Amino acid sequence: MTDNITSVGAGSRPDAGVSALRGRAGTGAPAETRGRTTIADGVVAKIAGMAAREVPGIHNLGAGMARAFGAVRERVPGSGGGVTRGVKVEVGERQAAVDLDVVVEYGVSIVDIAGDVRTNVINAVERMTGLEVVEVNIAVADVHLPDEEEEAAPDEGRVR
Repeated sequence: MTDNITSVGAGSRPDAGVSALRGRAGTGAPAETRGRTTIADGVVAKIAGMAAREVPGIHNLGAGMARAFGAVRERVPGSGGGVTRGVKVEVGERQAAVDLDVVVEYGVSIVDIAGDVRTNVINAVERMTGLEVVEVNIAVADVHLPDEEEEAAPDEGRVR
């Protein structure tokens, strides 16, 4: 039995930005299908971000300014990690679309890495959410060179 996914829709509703997986109701329905499961857009974005980062040859996600702002945001307590930096998702009734901005390591085949990222993201999102991923668009924002330093962390302070 496959759950039906219904769009909850956007707007001023408190449950905006989530998909709902609806099961059958009643005592005749199997226990695992009774009730409703909702999946927020942010959940799909986190899954896609983690899956993309798992691919060898991906240095980081996000374009230059997004990475700079993300580095600052990561240092704010309670702001969460940068898992969704460089990730945009659209979640519909039964489907999801993912857009990724990636930074690849110098020397890797961008075509091969793009295919590996698509495969990993699609597998992870579909396995974990039950949504069909209709597309994964990848924009290569930069190439990380071996001699480039990581984004410099701000000084901890000169006086202790």
